[in-house]
Amino acid sequence: MKTILTHSIFSSASQLPENWNALAMKNIFLSKEYLEILEKSAPINMRCFFIGFFDKEELVGIGLSQFLDLNLLQSFGERDKCVKASVRNFIFKNFCSHVLLMGNNMLTGQNSFAFSEEIDKKTIIEGLLLAMSELKSILKYSGKKTHITSLKDFELTDIKTFEKDQIKDYFQFSTQPNMIFTIPENWNTEQDYIDALSKKYRDQYKRARKKADEIEKRKLNLEEIIKYEEEIYELYFHVAKNAPFNTFFLAKNHFSVFKEILNDKFLFYGYFLDGKLIGFNTLIKNGDAMDTYFLGYDDAIQKDKMLYLNMLYDMIAYSIKKGFREIVFARTALEIKSSVGAKPMEVFGYIKHESKIIDRCTKTIFNYLEPKTKWKQRNPFKD
Repeated sequence: MKTILTHSIFSSASQLPENWNALAMKNIFLSKEYLEILEKSAPINMRCFFIGFFDKEELVGIGLSQFLDLNLLQSFGERDKCVKASVRNFIFKNFCSHVLLMGNNMLTGQNSFAFSEEIDKKTIIEGLLLAMSELKSILKYSGKKTHITSLKDFELTDIKTFEKDQIKDYFQFSTQPNMIFTIPENWNTEQDYIDALSKKYRDQYKRARKKADEIEKRKLNLEEIIKYEEEIYELYFHVAKNAPFNTFFLAKNHFSVFKEILNDKFLFYGYFLDGKLIGFNTLIKNGDAMDTYFLGYDDAIQKDKMLYLNMLYDMIAYSIKKGFREIVFARTALEIKSSVGAKPMEVFGYIKHESKIIDRCTKTIFNYLEPKTKWKQRNPFKD
């Protein structure tokens, strides 16, 4: 007998069913605590919806959907000044500014949903699409017409199990890969990592560490994060606005809310030079995986002190020491992440435009506008 799911849509973490976290236990980014963070400090142009899926009265699935209003952004990113970037910005502002996403636009990876193992993939996709259909109606009623609907980020093993006829109206796409660093079971210290490097990359490690000799790295608590909030945001915003493309900017209180709610599962490291905060990075403990999160730095000092590379080494050292299985380095800066040992994992998404005319051209438009990243994969380890 076919399972037919019903769903309920919530706008506050306080409304979620009591047993919500039983389904979110393998992914902190679907937990009540994380959803509360989104509720209290989501980007100004983002509205979040939390979805419970039910088989009769039993909660069998949970999901996260986000609605993005790109018209509320001052900039899509200031790094690229070419004609293509101008065309892209015009198209997004005028034809693609309202995006309904099943998933988390602030993260890389499948952080969209979690279901009971008894629920098959076909039923899951049906449930997700029905929920998105209702969300479009809710948004339309509030005066927000949806231009684009999308589902992200799926691994190849996931999409192979999808029933193609369910999402035949969607264009399947793949952008930058998720960079994953797998930690061998026999590594216990940073020295194990260093010993595994080839001479070229061991020399790179030594050079980077020497460059950062004068920099003090410090784990910040909640009070310190609040104290440095203005400087933190300036460092973050400098990095974010110089990305090739942005669909959101974090709220200024995002990191303090994160620390307040997740406590020791959220790590914030400040980097100081002569007593001044010059950079920071953040980590999130997610089961046996360590997820890297947002960072920021003073660009001039970053280049001179190889700060970003040192941050990557620090993340690796901490994760090895604490016994994590892998580090999720996410997208961007692909080549430098591969130079420390991360490997690309391709992820896929699905997208559909509500205008049938524009939707017929989705593949052409997407391939033209998607910022291309040329990079060479490195292997820093001995053969």
